[in-house]
Amino acid sequence: MESPVTVILAESSLELVPPEIWGHPAVYRNARRRGKKPGETLLDVSLHYDAMRRLRGREKRGRPDIVHFTLLELLSSPLNRSGRLRVYVHTIGGKVLYFDPSVRIPKNYNRFVGLMEQVLALGRAPPTGKPLIRAEDKSFTRLLGEIGGGRIIGLSRRGRPIGLERLADMILGEHGVVVVGGFPHGFFSKEVQERLQELYSIYPEGLEAWIVVSRLLCMLEGRLGILPERNDTLKRT
Repeated sequence: MESPVTVILAESSLELVPPEIWGHPAVYRNARRRGKKPGETLLDVSLHYDAMRRLRGREKRGRPDIVHFTLLELLSSPLNRSGRLRVYVHTIGGKVLYFDPSVRIPKNYNRFVGLMEQVLALGRAPPTGKPLIRAEDKSFTRLLGEIGGGRIIGLSRRGRPIGLERLADMILGEHGVVVVGGFPHGFFSKEVQERLQELYSIYPEGLEAWIVVSRLLCMLEGRLGILPERNDTLKRT
């Protein structure tokens, strides 16, 4: 079997509410409504917009929905079901989430929020037995050292234009590690930029992370024969 494709959702906008805004009314009300402490809830700009004005780097924070949509694309894909995909979520707060390939991410957003709160608070899910998701304090650089492998390929609208076919062939030929930003605005941090060996763009305008990975997954699946690149057996009826 071919080496698995590795995808890192880097500097992802996924974190528990930081201590400096625990006392803000919007944060407190949301936590109280859910029967939790503020520090046990996910930071979400749709709920905590006013409170987040105080946060450093707020333009890249408070969007767990980006991680949700992108994980649904990745972990539900034929590439993952074939055992040829490894997925990591590196968060803006310096954590790395590891996923068992068999894990099924909840399609319901509220259930996803509850799951991520558990993972970030306890370091794992489920709380007992075999963990399907783990969270560890780890930098992007340490994660890359742990993964090993081939070229580190970043995808961003700031990169050099490249066609999907060529990109897929490069990833497969060089056992590339694909890095996609998991944040809504801005660019990769200096640490991430310095570790990227290539930076490419598949479209001249900005695209959401889940759109980028969906297009890439289809091309990779075709190249690997998981999904046919074309089907001449279908006939019109």
